[in-house]
Amino acid sequence: MKSTLFSRIIFATLVLAFTTSAFAASDSHKSSFQLSAATQVNGTTLPAGDYMALSVSDTGIGMDESTRERIFEPFFTTKGTGHGTGLGLATTHGIVRQSGGHIWLYSEPGRGTTFKIYLPRATDGVAPLPRVESPPARGGWETVLVVEDEAMVRHFAAIALGRLGYHALEAPDGESAVEIASAFGGPIHLLFTDVVMPRMNGRELVARIRERWPDMRVLYTSGYTDNTIVHQGVLDPGLAFLQKPYTAAELSAAVREVLDAPDERLT
Repeated sequence: MKSTLFSRIIFATLVLAFTTSAFAASDSHKSSFQLSAATQVNGTTLPAGDYMALSVSDTGIGMDESTRERIFEPFFTTKGTGHGTGLGLATTHGIVRQSGGHIWLYSEPGRGTTFKIYLPRATDGVAPLPRVESPPARGGWETVLVVEDEAMVRHFAAIALGRLGYHALEAPDGESAVEIASAFGGPIHLLFTDVVMPRMNGRELVARIRERWPDMRVLYTSGYTDNTIVHQGVLDPGLAFLQKPYTAAELSAAVREVLDAPDERLT
């Protein structure tokens, strides 16, 4: 396959990030989605060829010029504090451009917004994904505090850890995590926290936790790549990080690696 073409995993990630961001940005939630084929791409500098077009339109309030100019900037959001991370469209834009595609925007105040993504069509057959044998999951006995604002993800992680012998505590946000840690009678060996959360993000939570429990180990997680998170200054490079979505085996391996790491790796 050509290097500019998406793998199935990257394409699924792109569609999820794009449609979720578009839906969340639409105050009216009156949005339409369309996937189609295109042989001509107007108004772009893309080379001639066949493309797949994914478009999203809404009938919301639209955007003025100053908003359109910044819409793909990381952490730029028109939502209030605690609503929206400003990373969805930035992530979408990065994936599209790295894959040889183009993202086009049209919006005017009072006339809604339309996004169109153009991706190079595959001309070769799609190679089957290689089968990877996962090593047996390694369990433990330690206590893990799982902090995640998405309930389904949080429950999945807690259940997976519990089946491996860990004592999993759950918290839906940073404030709750601090309260749970304070009330818990025994030691908490690992904090497994989402990076981007309302009100208190993962880095802020770790700073609060480390004030009282400086030896607690930390594993961060996010739906955004570690490169995106580090590049924008949300996390420092070299910290333990597990990207969503993850499997139970991947979670097990990451947790065990952090717990077994020498102390000098935890700075």
